[in-house]
Amino acid sequence: MFTDTVSGKDTSRPKLEELPAFVRDGDTVVVHSMDRLARNLDDLRRLVRTLTGAGVEVEFVKESLTFAGEDSPMANLLLSVMGAFAEFERTLILERQREGIAAAKARGVYTGRAPALNIERAAQLRARRSRGEEDRPRPRVRHLPGNRLRLPTRRRCCRRRPRWPGRR
Repeated sequence: MFTDTVSGKDTSRPKLEELPAFVRDGDTVVVHSMDRLARNLDDLRRLVRTLTGAGVEVEFVKESLTFAGEDSPMANLLLSVMGAFAEFERTLILERQREGIAAAKARGVYTGRAPALNIERAAQLRARRSRGEEDRPRPRVRHLPGNRLRLPTRRRCCRRRPRWPGRR
């Protein structure tokens, strides 16, 4: 099973790039929705054409559509129309986002991300560097028997869980 947790806005996704090399003739690729596969009509048509050209069926669950190599003109029309709606929806989302950011900036609410380094701290670091000091202190190192070293590590208060479900 191939699962991507990134947006369908572009096709440079690790699992999607592995998929065409993995599938074989007679396989079926099941996709929840067309806009999960691609939000761009050209990308969607190219992906479906690539997969069906390799003898793979592509099934979209939400739209109840299945595409194989010998699709009818009606199936191609449905793919184009549904893909165009997904692309249209993506452009609307981006337009609304830009409008919301502009309105928030006008109200003075949206200031963007806080700077990682303020002017005073940058001046301190430049002064330390000019004096030949390091930016941060070196970690304490414990010498263990057998010429081994142990660097300090962060302590975790609880057991580490995988970042994404199903991943380790």
